[in-house]
Amino acid sequence: MTYSLEFLDIALKEWRKLSPTLREQFKKKLAERLENPHVPAARLSGKLHRYKIKLRSAGYRLVYQVEDEQVVVLVIAVGRRDGDEVYHQANRR
Repeated sequence: MTYSLEFLDIALKEWRKLSPTLREQFKKKLAERLENPHVPAARLSGKLHRYKIKLRSAGYRLVYQVEDEQVVVLVIAVGRRDGDEVYHQANRR
């Protein structure tokens, strides 16, 4: 089953600030996650249905939440990992 992709407004602003290269890298990974969003190795601790996508070489992270009832992958935050800031932003949203 394929999930649809949605963004929080603030996450969409963060997405638009990314370089085209980073967006393409995230798009490829998101396409895989829309087919299978529940990846145990990418699950964030403390949050039941939140996961991350890492671009290790660039140091960027994307945090998303899986909403099975609506069949939606909701992007919560996008940003650099610097001091886990992207994860703190996601927790506040």
